[in-house]
Amino acid sequence: MKEIDLLIEIMSKLRSNNGCPWDKVQTHQSLKGYLLEETYEVIDTIDRSNYDELKEELGDLLFQIIFHSQLASEKGFFDFKDVCSIIAKKMISRHPHVFSDKKFDSLEEVSKQWQERKKEEGKNKESIFDGIPSELPSLLKAQRIQSRASKVGFDWDDVKDAMPKIYEEIDELRDNINRGNSEGIEEELGDILFSIVNVARLLKINSEDALRKTVNKFILRFHHIETFAKDTGRSINDLTLKEMDELWEATKKL
Repeated sequence: MKEIDLLIEIMSKLRSNNGCPWDKVQTHQSLKGYLLEETYEVIDTIDRSNYDELKEELGDLLFQIIFHSQLASEKGFFDFKDVCSIIAKKMISRHPHVFSDKKFDSLEEVSKQWQERKKEEGKNKESIFDGIPSELPSLLKAQRIQSRASKVGFDWDDVKDAMPKIYEEIDELRDNINRGNSEGIEEELGDILFSIVNVARLLKINSEDALRKTVNKFILRFHHIETFAKDTGRSINDLTLKEMDELWEATKKL
């Protein structure tokens, strides 16, 4: 594919002796933050359904992958073609119902054979939690851990059974607040969040996505309050709490 070859050529040029001083000093470690940032920018454009920006952000993310492949290639480990080859082989292997005559009657059967293929590839190790990245955002990591535990039967039978656990943890948080136990407060607050993630998982809701959308909604509503203050020639700091509450409720109706 000419476009991919062009990107690889550009990356190689940037890393050459006559290339860019910044690109030449980068390492896998120094690029981690950029890789994560580009990933979140892709997610942001998906949430906003902005396909023009999504096209650009996917390109930025792809370039990060090519960058890491170039670094590995320089050390003789692998190159971008190896990356493409290994994922192609993996997808063909994990989809025998598409690329061979294997047939499955349900999503559960597809999921089961996916896990079996991962075992064959050596992906499933001693613990059921092996392979979950330690750097995942905490809400997403909690949901992944709970999902793994569920696969071996350690789970609630129904979301209605999981709901009381939230209230139980809230009562324990309230008790620690009343006792002024700062360590207990932090622990119980974590337990509440973990219990909420569990409920979200049972409802088939991605807790990370749900919280991100709520944060974005909060920002949007608060922007209306800031706009009102500006339009009336006042500072946001001059508004009373009562005025902000009234504006907040009006914004919700919009």
